[in-house]
Amino acid sequence: MNRQFLRYLTALIYPVRCPICNKIIDSDESFCEKCSNELIRYTGSFKIPKVKKFIAAFEYNQKIAPAIFIMKNGISGNAPYAFGKAVSECIKSENIKNIDFIISVPMFRDNLKKRGFNQAELIAKEAGFLLDIEIRSDLIKKNRKTLAQKNLTKAQRQTNLKNAFSVTDKIAVENKNILIIDDVCTTGSTLSEITNLLLDSGASEVYCACACKTPDLKRGEKQ
Repeated sequence: MNRQFLRYLTALIYPVRCPICNKIIDSDESFCEKCSNELIRYTGSFKIPKVKKFIAAFEYNQKIAPAIFIMKNGISGNAPYAFGKAVSECIKSENIKNIDFIISVPMFRDNLKKRGFNQAELIAKEAGFLLDIEIRSDLIKKNRKTLAQKNLTKAQRQTNLKNAFSVTDKIAVENKNILIIDDVCTTGSTLSEITNLLLDSGASEVYCACACKTPDLKRGEKQ
């Protein structure tokens, strides 16, 4: 059955709601018209070393924050679709067509067990379906719990992520072009760490995409 038609049928019983204001919307919509018009598309120039291309759908601010919050807490079923669709549109607009598969930034097993899902993987699955690209979130494993990167200095971030991730199947990533998807990017340290692991394991090129990116630092500001 067509996935979009299934969303339509499901919406007849469980109405689709805007993940920001909770207003009922059509099954093929991401946000209500009012909220959609108030969101800021990300147009910054953030770069991550060795990443072929970094893209983000929205600038992270107080308007879009509720959608991220409810997604992480499993309240709204439409947030992953909304963000996945936005990410897929960014990939298409950048004319990136050579991706072999998509992975999501993994969670540590204890955190995953507690939450019950990985929000980055939910976004990745929606984007993968819309782009018709295979999802291989099993290829990167998070080995231990880490602190929130945004609260650490540059030196602390590097120590915090050291040996935090590993590639589970190096043969599978050899000579592949890979897209990493996450929900929010702040410093880019996590994406950089995973990118280096993939390239060291033989990946050809790595792209990174996020639903939201915090505003880029202005010249002179410290990370």
